Amino acid sequence: MKVLVFDVWSDFAHFRKYYTTTSPLTFSFPPPPTIAGILGAIYGTDKNQNEHLKVFGNCKLGLKILNPIKKVRMGLNLLETKGKNIKVPMSDNNLEPRTQIRTEFIRDPKFRIYISNDGIRIFSRLVEKVQRHESIYTISLGLSELLSGFKYVGLYEAKEVISDSAAEISSPVVVSNLRPDGLEIEIGKRYFREKIPIVMDQQRVVERYEDVIFEPQGKTIRARVKLYHKLENGENITFF
Repeated sequence: MKVLVFDVWSDFAHFRKYYTTTSPLTFSFPPPPTIAGILGAIYGTDKNQNEHLKVFGNCKLGLKILNPIKKVRMGLNLLETKGKNIKVPMSDNNLEPRTQIRTEFIRDPKFRIYISNDGIRIFSRLVEKVQRHESIYTISLGLSELLSGFKYVGLYEAKEVISDSAAEISSPVVVSNLRPDGLEIEIGKRYFREKIPIVMDQQRVVERYEDVIFEPQGKTIRARVKLYHKLENGENITFF
């Protein structure tokens, strides 16, 4: 199995948690539907139809945290755009048509993306685009204002491994992939757990959530998992 590997980074990122409203919080890394959006921007899928969720939603997607996760909060000035004129007041008191929302961001994010796709034509075009540093649309990390760079790392052969032994996993691990008592806690590492969307349809309705364990400094996780993939560069990863 071939796995395309490339890095993405930005000054800030925001991947909005589904349960936050007035004070948006962010996931610590892009969940699979967001990764599919990044791939769609490179590949050039139809934005209006959310085609990226169809083309890349069923791919094998993985991720590695390269920069430590650092979260900060900043105020965003939001402008009222409903109605016939953007100057329509937001209240009956004729206040200015804007409001400031405290929003959480990831500072200096950098992630490594892993993707494998059985569709030869789609996968080959995607590999070619990343290798040439080309994209149809501008890439961003969560919000359109948070522009992102990307860089080709490699195209690696991956071997599927099923074992009862513990392995050093470079990617976040889905809890359902862990064997009973499979996580080995090590000194000097921190372990976070988040529930993230895994599968989303083209109407942007989430069909499946999963709990994921990760090390926020980007260190490996030693665990016994049901299935992982070993890349020819020596990395062990799990897909979402």
